[in-house]
Amino acid sequence: MGLRVFISGATGFVGKHLISFLASFDYTVFGTSFPEKPESGEDENIFYLDIRSEEEVFKAVKRIQPDWIFHLAAVSNVRHSWEKRKETLETNLMGTFYLFEAARKFTPQARILFVSSSDVCGVLSPIEEALSEDDSTPVVSPYAFTKVNGEILSKFYAQVEELDIVVARSFPHTGPGQSPDFVCSDWACQIAQIEKGKTEPVIKVGNIEVKRDFLDVRDVVRAYALLMQQGKSGEVYNVCSGRAVSLSEILDLFLSLSSQEIEAQVDSQKLRKADIPLLLGDNKKIKQETSWEPQIPLKQSLIDLLDYWRQN
Repeated sequence: MGLRVFISGATGFVGKHLISFLASFDYTVFGTSFPEKPESGEDENIFYLDIRSEEEVFKAVKRIQPDWIFHLAAVSNVRHSWEKRKETLETNLMGTFYLFEAARKFTPQARILFVSSSDVCGVLSPIEEALSEDDSTPVVSPYAFTKVNGEILSKFYAQVEELDIVVARSFPHTGPGQSPDFVCSDWACQIAQIEKGKTEPVIKVGNIEVKRDFLDVRDVVRAYALLMQQGKSGEVYNVCSGRAVSLSEILDLFLSLSSQEIEAQVDSQKLRKADIPLLLGDNKKIKQETSWEPQIPLKQSLIDLLDYWRQN
């Protein structure tokens, strides 16, 4: 009998790719969907659950008795975290607390992966060095605040309550199926609409001078599975490529993939209240301890993402 796997936020961007990746293993996978209810005919092991409900979380963990828990459910958009601060705190912080408490009470032997974010690094002054897991974590957004505290909560439950929790500090990732709330998918969606003649040939952008360390989502879920197998409890692992590219480079690449002549215009609505100039991660730790390596080039990720929007 294979492992029983529970994925919070299973119907989100990363969750769908994780389910697809795990399908090749002899696992029984359960997952949650929110705020949308599972689609008719969808896997019966995917069920509606609001992570902000302690009662619902306790019932689910007690019933499923998972061996592995991937905690993906979160308000994950930085701009939304400013607009919906209370929801962000309740979902990302209290939801994590409820899940850890449920594991402590009902499945204390379960292995848990808490997904954090490179936004915890919060670097507002330009630096050129790659960020390691031991660097400071100054907070520059409500989203980052919840993820820093989620990491602290993970370490507390690992050290004091002896739960088996590994932290994945994920850097930006993209790929087919991503919400247009995120920059690469936003641009791909806009280009697809322009190509279909639905909008004028102008792409609206925010700050394109920032540099980000991007991964393909399919490499990310492979990293998550390897961390479940080989990561050390209580430890934080950067999940990143080790290479930063400017958003202007990504924009140029997208424009080169389109048959249309498209003009870029800055939209003030897309500018962040606080923007980190450079996010570059050091991935030595995860590579040394799990032998994980990124396999999908960024150009291929962008091609697949643009094709996804052309078809949808």
